[in-house]
Amino acid sequence: MVAIRKSNEEGHRRKFLVIVDDTPECDRAIVYAAKRAARTGGVVLLMFVIAQGDFQHWLGVEDIMRAEAQETADRTLARAAERVRAVARTEPECITREGNTSEVILDVIEQDSDIAILVLAAGLSKDGPGPLVSSIAGKASGSFPIPVTIVPGTLDDESIAALA
Repeated sequence: MVAIRKSNEEGHRRKFLVIVDDTPECDRAIVYAAKRAARTGGVVLLMFVIAQGDFQHWLGVEDIMRAEAQETADRTLARAAERVRAVARTEPECITREGNTSEVILDVIEQDSDIAILVLAAGLSKDGPGPLVSSIAGKASGSFPIPVTIVPGTLDDESIAALA
């Protein structure tokens, strides 16, 4: 059972969760979430998910790989946070988690009752909208605990601003 959302209660703010990665369409989700948060008094929660690795058979390699992954996460989140500030003059929250992306998303939503909307962007590839969008919009859509906004990857900043 998912926690009741508290984003409309006193002392709480609606959070727009964006999964940050290095895909071009990720910027579309960031811009949309930033504009919506700014217009509704909410906040953007940027999350980078580090995929779990199994390096136990190589002594010391796991620590090195984990540190490199954390550095990548920090750089990627810093760029995303700067983008939020630039397009909406609002300060985002940033978190990094490790694990299976779909499972981590559900865990974070359950732990933070201020998260009200998951914002994703559809990829531009001929192979489809991307694995996360396909997973959430497809199989899990009927049981997903919060609304999901999927931003078309083809929209420019002006179009997103008009919609947000």
